[in-house]
Amino acid sequence: MRALPFLLVGCSLWPLAAHAGETRCWFEAGVVVVPAEVMGVSGDFVLDTGEPHTLLAETQAQGAGFAETSLRGPVRVGGLTLADRPVQVAVLDARLRNLPTPVAGVLGADLLAGKILDVSFAPCRVAIYAAGHAPRFGRAIAAPLAWRGGRPVTTAAVSDGPRAFAADFVLSTGSDTPVRLRDDLADAPGSKAREPLYPFGPARPRLRALSLAGDLFEEPPSGLVAKTELDAAGEIGAPVLAAYRLRFDFARGRLQLAKRKSPPDRSDGP
Repeated sequence: MRALPFLLVGCSLWPLAAHAGETRCWFEAGVVVVPAEVMGVSGDFVLDTGEPHTLLAETQAQGAGFAETSLRGPVRVGGLTLADRPVQVAVLDARLRNLPTPVAGVLGADLLAGKILDVSFAPCRVAIYAAGHAPRFGRAIAAPLAWRGGRPVTTAAVSDGPRAFAADFVLSTGSDTPVRLRDDLADAPGSKAREPLYPFGPARPRLRALSLAGDLFEEPPSGLVAKTELDAAGEIGAPVLAAYRLRFDFARGRLQLAKRKSPPDRSDGP
């Protein structure tokens, strides 16, 4: 008779397991990397809230026998299985070349709609919850979270000294640049060519300041992003987001930011 309460408690845990996934991650080369499985391909994947699509590297797709560029199948991360997800095959060499180890692809924001994503940078951990199943986050600053062009955005402000403006910025855990501005809103005087200012380029001119959730980031390295690529004014990358422990509550349209007490250790790993 005494075994019955234990059996009931044990059974009650099974539904919870189906609603959450948690895993260690790496914060290297300015991006968040997690172990995952996409279309049966296991490996390390960049977790990028600023990428609207989940991507499988072309070499990985070919090695798994996929000839198509548009696929559909399961994505598994942290013990959570997301069934029948769209996956695009893409050449990712430029995007992944700064990472010290091979990466199989990118987990995009399309996996997160309607869910809750927690990201901690030191130690690096990622958790994904179904709406209503996340634990209490704790004391944090709250900000509105919306979607633009399949990407999450919140309001931030930037300044070049004489001028400043506030607008919606994409939040990108997969961008290695602290802040990028849309190229019809900004320029870098003195640059001989604009191409190095764009994503994956080497140029990082400094912006006077970025303000996010009431915190001021002075002289952050910056860059440009093409107007045709972004519906927002720019994007805020992982080097800035790493100042916080984050909750992206996509289910309720709310961003929570708990300020870290110390900078993240970029060597954190499993």
